[in-house]
Amino acid sequence: MKAIVYYNYGSPDVLKLKEIEKPIPSDDEVLVKVHATAVTPLDWHFLTGTPYVARIMAGLFKPKNNILGIDMAGRIEAVGKNIKQFKPGDEVFGKSNGGMLIMPVLL
Repeated sequence: MKAIVYYNYGSPDVLKLKEIEKPIPSDDEVLVKVHATAVTPLDWHFLTGTPYVARIMAGLFKPKNNILGIDMAGRIEAVGKNIKQFKPGDEVFGKSNGGMLIMPVLL
């Protein structure tokens, strides 16, 4: 699958389109094929590494998570064995943290 990744803080020039391995959801995760997303101020802060105090969580010298993106909507492709509320094919929207879905909501 393709993703926009970054390995250093900076301007949008540090963003690169790369082929990455498709993630496999763990027992408590779902995999969503993203159909729509948004660019928010939070994405800008993660990209630039500012304010600098935020780097305590995001990575001091370089980003811990190399994929940006918070808000998204899409269709569930796979679910972990502990997931009971969702099934493949469900349309969802929610918040993610660089590819890991945190709060899915059924559409």
